[in-house]
Amino acid sequence: MIKDLVLKNRSYRRFYQELRIESQTLRELVDLSRLSASGSNLQPLKYMLSCDNEKNTLIFPHLAWAGYLKDWPGPDEGERPSAYIIILGDTQIRDSFGSDPGIAAQSILLGAVEKGWGGCIIGAIERKRLRDSLRILSRYEILLVLALGKPKETVVIEKVKSSGDIKYWRDIAAVHHVPKRSLDEIIIEE
Repeated sequence: MIKDLVLKNRSYRRFYQELRIESQTLRELVDLSRLSASGSNLQPLKYMLSCDNEKNTLIFPHLAWAGYLKDWPGPDEGERPSAYIIILGDTQIRDSFGSDPGIAAQSILLGAVEKGWGGCIIGAIERKRLRDSLRILSRYEILLVLALGKPKETVVIEKVKSSGDIKYWRDIAAVHHVPKRSLDEIIIEE
C-alpha cells in the first residue's frame, strides 16, 4: 500500500555503513525516476551514482545533514550512507528544473523503502566543492543529493504541539521525532 511506503519513507541520517547497496540497485531506483513525470516531458535530469567507499568519501564532506540539530555535524564514520545518487539538471536541455527534482527524489526514495533501504534528500550542498571533487561538468547544475543506506535510526511522526513548533528533534535514546501538522490544519475549506 502506498501509504505504508510513505510512512516508512522518513529522512534517515544514520545508516549501517557496512551494508552495501549494489550499483544495479541504484540503477533500478533511477529507473523509477526516469519513468516519473517531467515538466513538458523534457526529462532534463541526469544522475551520478556512487556506491563505493572512495567516491562516497569524496561526496560526504560537502553535505550538511540536519539544520535543526545544531550540535550534530552529521553521521559518524560507520553510520554514513553506503550510497549516493546526485541529481543533476542538464542546462543544455533546460535552464530551470521546476518540480522535476522533487518528483525524481520521491520516486527514488519510495523505491528504496520498498527494497528495505532508506535515505535522505539533501539540498544543503557545497556545490562548487562537490563539483570540483567529482569533476562534474559545468553544464550540469547540482540539484539534490540523495544519501542512501540501511537505516540505523528510528524516526517517529508525532502531532505538532500547541506551540506550533515543527522542528524535528532527537531524544536521549537518539530517536528522531518529526512533528507533522494535522490533515484538518492543511486543508483549506471555504
